[in-house]
Amino acid sequence: MKKLLLIALVILVSCNNVSLVENWKDPDTVIFHANKVLIVGMTQDADVREAFETKLVREFEKRNVESMRSLDVFDVSFTNTPHTERELDELEQRLLAKDFDAILFTKLIGSEDKKGFIRSYSEWDNYWSRFNEDYFEYQDVYSNPGTEHTFTVYHAQTTLYCICEGKERAMIWRGSVDITDPKSIENSVNAYIKLVVLALEEQDLIFYEELKEGQTDASRTVFRN
Repeated sequence: MKKLLLIALVILVSCNNVSLVENWKDPDTVIFHANKVLIVGMTQDADVREAFETKLVREFEKRNVESMRSLDVFDVSFTNTPHTERELDELEQRLLAKDFDAILFTKLIGSEDKKGFIRSYSEWDNYWSRFNEDYFEYQDVYSNPGTEHTFTVYHAQTTLYCICEGKERAMIWRGSVDITDPKSIENSVNAYIKLVVLALEEQDLIFYEELKEGQTDASRTVFRN
């Protein structure tokens, strides 16, 4: 059932040219509960970073999960300077001292130019047509190369890390997301956040259903041994 729901949400959000192309969850994790999450959006565009982190924090607030933007935790000198692994270890310890137990880390990992056909996007609603209808709509590809156009696909990745005592930097979940030919940064950010939140909800990571009657929080298994 979970798999079917995840497929459904991918189709839903893909309508906004944002699609989940890889979804990995730690097989030893059944449910992951976080008390305080650091939201990190790594990008050189300061405006996009602020918009992304701010909107994602709001989604956490709606679900009563405490979170903070990296903008409010890292000073300007920190992000402008490369750091050693030891310095990042020290940062992790400082986060633990401030009661953080998870990091949701998003980064842009690359982009590529692709060629496609305009109708493949504009007539998505005809995807389930019969063969003769499908062929009829696209047959001019053979004789009219002008239907071809170039577009850019941006590859991004969001990873959930546990920084709990004893499980420092343990990867809990990773989602690879493609953003196809974005026309609006705001719409793409909104769609990306919606996809990530839905993916976490469907896999009982940070966001999950209310406790059933008679069930205590202690009865929830966070890590399966």
